[in-house]
Amino acid sequence: MKKHYSFLKILTGSDLSKRRIPTMDLDSEKPGPLVWFTGCMHGDEIGGTVIIHELFKKLQKRLIRGRVMAFPLMNPFGFETSTRNIISEEDLNRSFPGHEMGTLAERIASKIFKEILNSKPSMVVDLHNDWNKSIPYALLDPASYKSVDHMVEQLAQMTGLLQIVDTEKIHSSLTFNLIQEGIPALVLEMGESMTINEKNIEIGLQALWNILRNQEMVEDEGPLYQYPLPEKVRDKTLIYSCLPLSSTSGIIRFVREPGELVVKGQKIAKVYNAFGKQIETIAALSDGIVIGYSDSALSFPGSAVMAYGNLP
Repeated sequence: MKKHYSFLKILTGSDLSKRRIPTMDLDSEKPGPLVWFTGCMHGDEIGGTVIIHELFKKLQKRLIRGRVMAFPLMNPFGFETSTRNIISEEDLNRSFPGHEMGTLAERIASKIFKEILNSKPSMVVDLHNDWNKSIPYALLDPASYKSVDHMVEQLAQMTGLLQIVDTEKIHSSLTFNLIQEGIPALVLEMGESMTINEKNIEIGLQALWNILRNQEMVEDEGPLYQYPLPEKVRDKTLIYSCLPLSSTSGIIRFVREPGELVVKGQKIAKVYNAFGKQIETIAALSDGIVIGYSDSALSFPGSAVMAYGNLP
């Protein structure tokens, strides 16, 4: 097996330091798929990086065919400052396919995108972290490219996680642009950001192992992993939503937990003012499952309180 860890050069800093993105590559030297994993697109979402680290440790003696490549830390600028973006308001995942003469984020995106495309991958999985106490789930781009959409659905099913389709078509995301190139690509939201949750690391590792097992790149190790879900939502594709929004300013107190089912009209959160008086009750707009809390206990008119996977 060939193991190659290196760097993708991105720029020279004002202090003449070389800024680089680490790359990881394991090649079994036997014919098979090439699978890419990417992490830390947003600097405060470091869980995917650790999942990739653990995956490569496990693969070093167990990759039996094909090749696995990764960008474990795509946004070193955001990581070093514990912020989502690269600089200012430049979101790397709103900058693809990139531009060699564009903004800093577009230039970095261009290098990443070309590196992945030139390798001719079979599929790409982009690892992210979500809201406070979020449960892990697979997030699919809205249907856009019929020849690939079915393969993306199959990829999501392989993970064993809750499957949710996004309601927003983000034309400048990595996965959207890969799909336009005919490459199956999927986002995995692996729990809360800003910290390493070891339970979610293990879940992410098992979800990625499921994918590699399905591609016969590693040997079977008993039953495939399945994230424990209520029967009502298991094996279903749900619809992402962060509605309803709060209509008042105050302190949010949650009534339902991430991972719990909710029904239309059920109370899910309450908002209180500075004197402890309840000023708003927020109710579910649809049947579904709570997937995470807002990162702040503070609400403003029009602010999101919870994220949900709604039943169609």
